Amino acid sequence: MLMAILAQNMEIMSTEIERIHTLIVGSGPAGYTAAIYAARADMKPVIYTGMEPGGQLTTTTEVDNFPGYPEGIDGPTMMVQLQQQAERFGTDVRIGMVTEVELSKEVGGWHKATIDGSKVVETQAVIIATGASAKYLGIPSEQKLRGGGVSACAVCDGFFYKGQEVAIVGGGDTAAEEASYLSKICSKVTMLVRKEEMRASKAMQHRVESIPNIEVLYNTEVDEVLGDSVVEGLRMKNNKTGATSEIAITGLFIAIGHKPNTDIFKGQLEMDEVGYIKTVGKSTKTNIPGVFACGDAQDKEYRQAITAAGTGCMAALDAERYLAELE
Repeated sequence: MLMAILAQNMEIMSTEIERIHTLIVGSGPAGYTAAIYAARADMKPVIYTGMEPGGQLTTTTEVDNFPGYPEGIDGPTMMVQLQQQAERFGTDVRIGMVTEVELSKEVGGWHKATIDGSKVVETQAVIIATGASAKYLGIPSEQKLRGGGVSACAVCDGFFYKGQEVAIVGGGDTAAEEASYLSKICSKVTMLVRKEEMRASKAMQHRVESIPNIEVLYNTEVDEVLGDSVVEGLRMKNNKTGATSEIAITGLFIAIGHKPNTDIFKGQLEMDEVGYIKTVGKSTKTNIPGVFACGDAQDKEYRQAITAAGTGCMAALDAERYLAELE
């Protein structure tokens, strides 16, 4: 009898629902900035950090382009400081992953989020800051040298390779744009395109072809990134002939796309064909009342820490106004 009562109590506890004021999903620059503004507005935000607390910046060695750091700062330190600032105003930062959501379509409705497959929280305001993950090639040497010369953001890290020879992988518009950007900084840019032609628009292809220090290699893939602790070279393979060749480079940029971390919201929020959440006009409002999206989960154009932080601020302000209208 006692065991049955204990089991019943445990079942009740396992399905207990916690009601919170504001839920922030994700802990990068967007999430923490949203938390700072929300906490200062007495919205009592709760952040669930996700699988990668701090987001993509935790894998970035140096951040030189975020305002307020004249000497630069390493990514992990910056994210720790953002967390501390959010906590200083009362943000409840929790380690955990939102694994399921049930969003209400009613104005003032309660949105449910399941944490790590068990705990359930309810809130009237959800700020989505889940970010996006860069796609990598997945070869061991590439993964080993991430942060040591392998990067997925030319705009973020290109400056560190000023006057040096680099390579970029990809054949779409993003790869073409980043190759063009790098050509202004680096002495030579070798562009590796897996197919016989680029997927980029004709205008972007013409731009790349007109830049003298960009060399485009078609039907070419990365065989191995060379170097022990930093990138020293690249072994390439022609996927038509099987022939391999090597070049000396100090930086390798992967530009084969990003995947927004929005799968748990599919079927409930409006998204584009890739999975980026659609927001209304210049706001962070989604098609569901009380649900706001910021950072790389909804931004496929800029993908910078500073723009993510800016939209995090916007999301908190939008959420504050929404909650105020419910009172």
